[in-house]
This record gives sequence, C-alpha cells and structure tokens, in this order.
Amino acid sequence: MMTKKYFPLALVALLTTTLASCSAIEGIFKAGMWAGVIMVVVVLALIIWVISKIFGGGSRN
Repeated sequence: MMTKKYFPLALVALLTTTLASCSAIEGIFKAGMWAGVIMVVVVLALIIWVISKIFGGGSRN
C-alpha cells in the first residue's frame, strides 16, 4: 500500500532530475561549441595578420 502512494512521487522526482541533467549537459556543449568557434576565428585572424606583416602587407614606403 505504501509503494502505491510513493511511486508517482518517485517517478516524478526521477524524471525531473534526469531531464534537468540533460539540459545542463546540452548547455555546456553549446557554450563549448561557441567558445571553440570564437577561438578558431581569432586564431585564423591572428595567422592572417602575421602572414600579412611577414610578406609586407603592412609596410608603406
């Protein structure tokens, strides 16, 4: 009789905790993806800038 009373509560608690952890992990991966994209863009811009300085793109005589 007691298990019938607490089963729905336990089921709701289990679903709440598992769904919340999935959304937390999703947020972490989204933040990681955007941080990676920004870092790649910054590194590529830095490489292009260095190459332009080496090959005289910035010198004016």
